[in-house]
Amino acid sequence: MNIKDIMTKKIITVDKNETVRTACDKYRDFKVGCLVVTYKDNVVGMLTERDVIERTICKDKNPNSTKIFEVMTENVKTIDSYDSIEKALELIKNHKIKKLPVVTNNKLVGIITITDIAYTRPSIRNFLEISKK
Repeated sequence: MNIKDIMTKKIITVDKNETVRTACDKYRDFKVGCLVVTYKDNVVGMLTERDVIERTICKDKNPNSTKIFEVMTENVKTIDSYDSIEKALELIKNHKIKKLPVVTNNKLVGIITITDIAYTRPSIRNFLEISKK
C-alpha cells in the first residue's frame, strides 16, 4: 500500500503572502487542523493552529496585518504519493511531526496524517506509543 492509497486529496492551502486572518477564516470555514502554505504552486511551509497561537496571538501581533510567512513553519518535510507508508512513519517519527504534504512530480496532491495511517494500520499503534516517549 502506498501513500496515494490513503492520503486525503482535499487540501486546503494558503499563500505565504496572505494574512493570518485569512488563514483563521480558512480554519473556520473548512474545519481543518493545518494549512499547507504555498507560493507559486510550491509547498513552502505549514501553518498549524499552534503556530497561530504561539507566534501571533501570544506575541500580540495583529492577525489582520501579519503575513503567514512571518509565522509559518518552514522546511517542511514532504513525501511522494508513491512512497510507502513505512517511509511516512519513519519521517513522522524522526522529525516528530504529525502531517506530511504529499507530492507527485513536485506538485501538491494530498496530505497524510498519523491518524490516516493509524486507521489503515492498527498495528502501528505500538509504534506510535514508542515514538511519543
